Amino acid sequence: DRCPKSRYKKDADCCISQRTCQKLTHKRPSKMAFSSSFFRLTVFLVLLAQIQFLSTVVAEEVRVEIIQPGNGPPITTSHRYTSHVTLYIENTSNGSKTKAGWSTRQSDGATTDQPFTFQPGVNLIEGWTEGVLQMNEGERSWLHVPAEKGYGERPMGDPNGGGFYIPGNSDLVFDIEILGKEGEQEL
Repeated sequence: DRCPKSRYKKDADCCISQRTCQKLTHKRPSKMAFSSSFFRLTVFLVLLAQIQFLSTVVAEEVRVEIIQPGNGPPITTSHRYTSHVTLYIENTSNGSKTKAGWSTRQSDGATTDQPFTFQPGVNLIEGWTEGVLQMNEGERSWLHVPAEKGYGERPMGDPNGGGFYIPGNSDLVFDIEILGKEGEQEL
């Protein structure tokens, strides 16, 4: 026995009489409709949690964005390399970069071109080593380093304008060009 204005069976919650059934404006959802809605909500919440987790993981990973590919061999921990570098502080919410006051390039504020020499894994921040080991000699890239793999909570430099300054918990971006192995002809 069905309600004339509803696809649901008559019961205490739907239709008591023909008159109340015609005035009834709400429809009671079936158990199946409730289960389906609950399932969709659950799936949505799980997906939202995964997206938030992945964005946190991605934010904590070093990322190399190639500006100009290199044609030399891959960088290893076995050699010292020369490079040109400009350091920026990255605002990850909008992607903007602010110079941090340290560069080896005259075109970016250094008094002369003064290549920086380094060996991956030796007296460097973790993110620098991870990033350069993904590069080749001759390559120029943006090296995105999250604060956790940079200087962490420690501020670095002079906040009063005496050279470079990096506030604590800063995400860093290095514009780095690996010129070649120390002592060898630069690419």
